[in-house]
Amino acid sequence: MAIDLFDPQSFLAKVGEGRNIRNYSTDQIVFSQGDPADSVFYIEKGKAKVTVLSEHGKEAVVAIVGTKDFFGEGCLVGQVQRISTVRALTEAIIVRLEKSAIVRVIHEEPAFAELFIAYLLARNVRVEADLVDQLFNSSEKRLARTLLLLANFGKEGKPEPILAKISQETLAEMIGTTRSRVNVFMNKFRKLGLISYNGSIEVHRSLLNLVLNEKPEISEVED
Repeated sequence: MAIDLFDPQSFLAKVGEGRNIRNYSTDQIVFSQGDPADSVFYIEKGKAKVTVLSEHGKEAVVAIVGTKDFFGEGCLVGQVQRISTVRALTEAIIVRLEKSAIVRVIHEEPAFAELFIAYLLARNVRVEADLVDQLFNSSEKRLARTLLLLANFGKEGKPEPILAKISQETLAEMIGTTRSRVNVFMNKFRKLGLISYNGSIEVHRSLLNLVLNEKPEISEVED
């Protein structure tokens, strides 16, 4: 008798016990800072912005998550309240898994546990790279790396254009500089043919040279 193999992607694509799927419009909040932390989310399609608000009212963008990314997993390690706000950056399809449901499937299905652990490890590498980026690179190079990440360079599948909805203010918050400096760098990248505008920001592979080359041809403007 044939044995049905567990498929994590099929599991995440279907409504079932402890999980539901919802369509989000651009700018719609998935959860807010201070909300109860009782579930984990998975993005079937689209992008979302993760922000943190300080007690003094200053907001910072700490991450952009996209297709096949999880978020909100802090509830699995005892987080009681959300420490960030997540808002859809584009139209998105997002799966919500109740804490009990995802704990159960992690314990019962090795294939799902492998998928989830692989995501967490990849994100840990990304966080370390982000820290190195902030400590050692100029804001120009940080912007180049951010654009490449947003366009999915280095992920499975083909790179994709970045929607124009990702504003220069958001990019400035992500790399720790001002909107005016981002505007200068974006104009420079466009003039050099590293990016182009056509209803969206299209990132060209040549932008990798600015990130990978220790002595890029593009002169860097230091912070």
